[in-house]
Amino acid sequence: MSFWENFWDIFWWFFIVYAIFAFLYALFIVIADLFRDHQLSGWWKAVWFIFLAFVPFLTLLVYMIARGKGMTERSMERARQDQEAADAYIRQVATGSPTEEISKAKALLDSGTISPDEFQRIKTRVMS
Repeated sequence: MSFWENFWDIFWWFFIVYAIFAFLYALFIVIADLFRDHQLSGWWKAVWFIFLAFVPFLTLLVYMIARGKGMTERSMERARQDQEAADAYIRQVATGSPTEEISKAKALLDSGTISPDEFQRIKTRVMS
């Protein structure tokens, strides 16, 4: 065997492995989208699963063509919900209780870092 035959065998092997991973990724994306779609009835989900089991490649193509826009919308909605949940968690963890905020502002007032007007604004904001 020459070097070039080995090179193209290796190249072909990498291409096949890449294609298998791409297929599996698309398959799991479609399955996740089926579970995420609450408007699709259970019977239609079962039909899609049966076709995915017996004619997977063709079913993936048909699903992505027929329901691609809905997949995008559901994915964007899920990302928005995840972002809102993360933001809410960060706000919950980052801010202390109102008494902690007021005591920090009082310490800043006592040290002369902020004015009494700023202290009052902070206190009003925290209490609301």
